Amino acid sequence: MKISKLQKWIIYAVLAIGSVGTLYPFAWMFGAAFKTYKDIFTYPPRIFPAEPVLDSIRELFVEHNFSRYMLNSAIVATTVTFAALLFHAMAAYALARLRFPGRNLIFVFIISTLMIPIYAILVPRYMIIEMFGWVDTYAGLIIPAIPHAFGIFALRQFFYGIPQEFDEAAKMDGASKVRIFFTIILPLSQGILVTLGVLFFMVNWDSFIWPLIATTSDNMRLIQVGIAGFMDPYTPQWNLVLAGSAVSSVPILVLFLSLQRFVIEGIKTSGVKG
Repeated sequence: MKISKLQKWIIYAVLAIGSVGTLYPFAWMFGAAFKTYKDIFTYPPRIFPAEPVLDSIRELFVEHNFSRYMLNSAIVATTVTFAALLFHAMAAYALARLRFPGRNLIFVFIISTLMIPIYAILVPRYMIIEMFGWVDTYAGLIIPAIPHAFGIFALRQFFYGIPQEFDEAAKMDGASKVRIFFTIILPLSQGILVTLGVLFFMVNWDSFIWPLIATTSDNMRLIQVGIAGFMDPYTPQWNLVLAGSAVSSVPILVLFLSLQRFVIEGIKTSGVKG
């Protein structure tokens, strides 16, 4: 169907209005990070502060442990991302390229875990890390977050789209399955790996429920748990909440914008196949 110029302008106008409605709260949040506490409640709300100040941001890093929260989040999110990509790719390679009994049954079992809500496994997960002595440790934050059926599913479907002729040619040259995986499959999967890597990092950077349960000391808090700590039920520190939210958004924005081309390419080339 051909779309007329008028219809295109209507579509563009609707998208522009929608984008303004989506971006305005973020713009106000970043502006509020440089406002005084009183200026935050000005009505009607203004995006730009009347007198920009750094009091809230300075208080975050000087009077509170916010730099430690960011470091913890960076360590957990980065480690989980790289470990998940490696192990998910290995599992997906076995399920997509190797032939062994029960392969499809194992895949169905893995996919079925997507139907289990995270809240249903919080208690048994906590009991496991407590048994291993991982409460309030990086191990307790990282290891339970690595396995996820979505990454295995997406990579398996992508690996199905890679021609088997590559494997056969490599086998004729004497390459083992491990070498095929690291020298052929992974390089050809750069787009989907980067896309999943960005998603994994974002999810773990913004993780809240599990870090809240698995940590007990202030030095092991992740950034979202630290921000929630400013929400005192009687005297909520809204200036610190908004400043912390703005600061915590910067690494995600930088990561996404720097890898945007790879993410879009990965989405375009990672259709469901097989």
